[in-house]
Amino acid sequence: MGDWIDGHTVPFGLLGSPVGHSGSPAMYNYCFEKDGLNCVYLAFDIDLNTLDAGMSAVKALHFKGINVTMPCKSAALKYADECTKAVQLIGATNCMVCEDGKWIAHNTDGIGYVNNLKAHGVDVAEKKITLIGGGGVGMAILVQCALSGAKEISVFNIRDSFMGNLEKHAELVNREVPGCTVRVLDLADKDKLSAEIASSQILTNATRVGMAPQEQSTPIPDAGVFHKSLTVADTVYNPRETRLIREAKAAGCLGIGGIGMLVRQGEAAYRIFTGKAMPVEEIQKKFFDN
Repeated sequence: MGDWIDGHTVPFGLLGSPVGHSGSPAMYNYCFEKDGLNCVYLAFDIDLNTLDAGMSAVKALHFKGINVTMPCKSAALKYADECTKAVQLIGATNCMVCEDGKWIAHNTDGIGYVNNLKAHGVDVAEKKITLIGGGGVGMAILVQCALSGAKEISVFNIRDSFMGNLEKHAELVNREVPGCTVRVLDLADKDKLSAEIASSQILTNATRVGMAPQEQSTPIPDAGVFHKSLTVADTVYNPRETRLIREAKAAGCLGIGGIGMLVRQGEAAYRIFTGKAMPVEEIQKKFFDN
């Protein structure tokens, strides 16, 4: 990386906390070098208390773009001059780029999800989707699927303090994307969950259930609800194949793990940053399949 850094090097970065575990610097710097771009990508441990100073530094140092992770995804919006429609509906950003002096907020989480399904031959357009979890990732998936032409989305969430906010977002999506019908339902209603899965073409887990070290957990304890025309996707990528995906495959479903979404949301951000395509399969093999 250091061989080409000079007075013309264009900086990019990741803002959030913690960021020490992030594979983004290695991934993006590899792509910059591969594409012959005089750019560098660094990670900065920034929380809500230091976000104002961090964004001031980003702008003063003429960064071209940044990724934003927790806990700053929503708070970072106040530093944007413009937002994409997806960001307006989600209420959070994970990718910001400076264009002609203006900072534009994007969200590539949902794009990564949709593109990961496409890579497995599944298009969300005109589909009915059952989505488990309406948190940050779930909201991004919900919005992007609606914008990408999904017909119906049934979102199941635990009835907690976040439920009211989720319902307001669903109303907003129904109003702004009238071609898609979004419903918010109680995850405790197992009969309703089974009925919605039975009439869906896609089932997606957007919760942490099944993530290491709780690998034996699953958001769908009754594997009998799976049917062969169902695509089952997980956003969890550690382990690479969750119990949900294993049991879905055993029932004859197409099962899609979360690692592809992770890589493809990064690819979407790289395209926003540089206008160039990221070699997704190469990147996944080099940085994420170990």
